[in-house]
Amino acid sequence: MIKKYSLFFNLFLLLFFVFEPVQAQQAGNERKNKVALAIHGGAGTIKRENMSPEREKEYRAKLEESLEAGYAVLDEGGTAIDAVIAAVKVMEDSPLFNAGRGAVFTNEGKNELDAAIMDGRDKNAGAVAGITTVKNPITAALSVMKDSPHVFMVGQGAEKFAEEQGLEIVDPEYFRDETRYKQLQRIKDTEKQQLDHSAILQLELEDPYFKDRKFGTVGAVAVDQEGNIAAATTTGGMTNKRYGRVGDVPIIGAGTYADNETCAVSATGHGEYFIRTVVAHEIAAQMRYAGKSLQDAADDVVNRQLVDIKGEGGIIAIDREGNITMPFNSAGMYRGFIKARGEGKTFIYNDEDEGL
Repeated sequence: MIKKYSLFFNLFLLLFFVFEPVQAQQAGNERKNKVALAIHGGAGTIKRENMSPEREKEYRAKLEESLEAGYAVLDEGGTAIDAVIAAVKVMEDSPLFNAGRGAVFTNEGKNELDAAIMDGRDKNAGAVAGITTVKNPITAALSVMKDSPHVFMVGQGAEKFAEEQGLEIVDPEYFRDETRYKQLQRIKDTEKQQLDHSAILQLELEDPYFKDRKFGTVGAVAVDQEGNIAAATTTGGMTNKRYGRVGDVPIIGAGTYADNETCAVSATGHGEYFIRTVVAHEIAAQMRYAGKSLQDAADDVVNRQLVDIKGEGGIIAIDREGNITMPFNSAGMYRGFIKARGEGKTFIYNDEDEGL
């Protein structure tokens, strides 16, 4: 009898040691297959007829670089927080976007940057506004979240804190881009005189950024192998802004939000309207309280609530299952996504099939 039970016990051990690693590997593969990342680089009047083939190629290449940077973190088992940081930093470093180097100018001729980050695991968040010396604003927001008891710091106080934390500090001239500066001068000139419709149209054709002086932001949302989600957003604000204006980006719940129970959201557009609609949190609230899917909630907020008050722009959002949505109500939005096995796409115009 003892030998019989011993035989069964040995058989049990054999099966356990054979199948347990297999099951663990399967579970690991399932988690890895759910990792995903989405990014945006701003929304507005982005039309094919205003974009040269060379310029379009530049934008798509930089969007792809951003996706690859974020996905590399996820593929190696890194956190969603680290992934969105990696993706956003690529766009902050590129003068193609209004987020870091190449940010738009205020009325006083400065580059003032805002950023926010949020962790869906515990809803911890960090944000900064009106900073001028931190090379990568998203790292300042991260430091506020991780290294301080606060959520939101502004101006010189935020810069002093960033320097104390050892972040890379640069001369404000680092952010200067001559094309952006010329845009400021042109916009200042137009605001001194009444332009007829044909003159405005000509400016838009010559400079596709003219009409979008209110728009321009970069952001990323991600889900990692542990099923945690995060969102990160950075902006230079609107060209010719005055009086210490701050938009939606660093306001948690307006331009940036993340909660594992619902979704992670990063927004881009005319910030005043996004603040009034509390866009990012409204999407999460519809999922939580109305039981809506990610896509239905996002579509309602972007294509109904914002439209009703004449707010333009878009968002990217993700949930724990790796579902992604990227609705916008403007003519275009720089955007892209990448999922398990590195399958990704980039988009610019409103007639491209996203195939999410």
